[in-house]
Amino acid sequence: MKSLLKIRYFIQPYKMHVAGAILSLVGVTASRLVVPGIIRDVIDNGLTAGSLDVLIRAAWLILGIGLIRAVFVFTQQYLSNYVSMRAAYDTRNRLYNHIQHLSFSFHDHAQTGQLMSRCTEDVRSIQNFIGNGFIEITQITLLLVGGMGLMFLENPRLAALALAPMIPLVMITTGFGSRASKLFYAVDKALGDLSSRLQENVSGAQVVRAFSREPFEKSRFEEKNKELFNARVFLIGEWSKVMPTTHFLVALSTILILYFGGQMVMSGEITLGQIVAFNGYMLLLALPAQQLTWFVNGAGEAAAGVQRVFEVLDQQPEIKSQPNALIPEKISGRVEFKQVSFTYQGESKPALSDISFTAEPNQTIALIGATGSGKTTLVNLISRFYDVDQGAVLVDGYDVRHIDLDYLRRQVGIVLQTSLLFSASIQENIAFGRPQAGLEEIYAAARAAQADEFISAFPEGYQTVVGERGITLSGGQRQRTAIARALLVDPRILILDDSTSSVDTETEHLIQKALDELMKNRTTFVIAQRLSTVRNADLILVIENGKIVERGKHADLLKNDGPYREIYDLQLAQQERYIEDLQAAKSGRKNQ
Repeated sequence: MKSLLKIRYFIQPYKMHVAGAILSLVGVTASRLVVPGIIRDVIDNGLTAGSLDVLIRAAWLILGIGLIRAVFVFTQQYLSNYVSMRAAYDTRNRLYNHIQHLSFSFHDHAQTGQLMSRCTEDVRSIQNFIGNGFIEITQITLLLVGGMGLMFLENPRLAALALAPMIPLVMITTGFGSRASKLFYAVDKALGDLSSRLQENVSGAQVVRAFSREPFEKSRFEEKNKELFNARVFLIGEWSKVMPTTHFLVALSTILILYFGGQMVMSGEITLGQIVAFNGYMLLLALPAQQLTWFVNGAGEAAAGVQRVFEVLDQQPEIKSQPNALIPEKISGRVEFKQVSFTYQGESKPALSDISFTAEPNQTIALIGATGSGKTTLVNLISRFYDVDQGAVLVDGYDVRHIDLDYLRRQVGIVLQTSLLFSASIQENIAFGRPQAGLEEIYAAARAAQADEFISAFPEGYQTVVGERGITLSGGQRQRTAIARALLVDPRILILDDSTSSVDTETEHLIQKALDELMKNRTTFVIAQRLSTVRNADLILVIENGKIVERGKHADLLKNDGPYREIYDLQLAQQERYIEDLQAAKSGRKNQ
């Protein structure tokens, strides 16, 4: 329950609203506590004495109190709900903004469903507690203190007898409260796991259908759903043990008042009006006594929510701009790796070891190697998606760790093998990196990326809304849209991560034309499996197990009997001999 204290951070900006809600609640509570005293006066001085004036006066007084209470109730409910909704609004924004700046190392291990659950269900539990639970505990406190005080003023001995059952009630409720946050944390975690399973299945729907794995996926979902069900049923079972006990103890207090209070009335120790007033106070106390279990229930859920929210908020971005970070006037695009080594968090084997090379401005650097050799890791260090463990990555002589992060990433354009498009119009997707770009600039980028023709063919043209992750476009269309997006940003450094490996030959030709346009006057890093896409590179780096094992130009590397030659013999040698034979045959026919 300690994490519940952190709720003050959510409501701190709205202290005046909270103060207004509490003052209104004081008014509501006072108006409720005064009524049993009026009823006592009516019975003892009105009914017993046969005075009609007392009855009329009491009726007008109760009516006035009811009107005043209505104003206080409205003010309290409006202010408390306003604060709760504003706190939820702020927390969702704070969480989302914080997640945007967390490093890739966090996202490498975080589950999407768990993050979604934190931003929705956990924030909802905090909102409910601020809007209801926080007010409930204030009301409970005011009613208990006020009610018990008035009861002891009426008759200390009867008050002590009536309140005796409240002691075990408080002990039982407190005991449940100490376990509640752990129980709710288990429920929230199970809900996050279920959300992750659902999100993963929806994202991979095409693969599931393709391999007819629907029954398997149903069983996996049912497993997580069962875990959530069991966690909730266990929680309800524990809570259900408390609620009946609460009702019994409240009923026991009423019995004690009627039994001992009745004897006091018969002996003349107290009046009939006093015992009625006493029972009225007890009924007022019964409500907060019963609400106490609801409060503990809501507090436990909110405590679990606060804990899970702060598990994200307490994560500090590992990658961020240093104070007084550099913003160079102009970047030419010179990139240098100086004895760079890097190991992923939680891994023992280095992903890169002692990497050193230099890419001059406007050069094309090709990275060749098997899957998992470290090619993508290498280029990720340029944009500071991760920071090096040893050595340094320099851009125009500046260590990238000393350059302003936003500025650095605006200088680097990336086109991935499967580029992500957002569920928005094609125009918005192209302008994603430069939302202030004009229409003519967007159209020019699309034309240069060989995308204008297919975009214009759509009924709504550039306003065509693509499906989630761009699913309504073909692979080649997505790639060309992504290239247009990179062109519009006009980066000095370009990274092409196997951008043509998953398309047909005709589409590859179109994409390659777009890439040739994109690569003009930029330092380009090309990650490729096909040598046909990198043979004209200024420098080819062959990477194995995180190390550069060969470097040079295509012609020079062919002279060596190394890994590059092996790849060449597998991919291109036979194709080139076929082309040479075909050209020789054509020359022979001409000579004849």
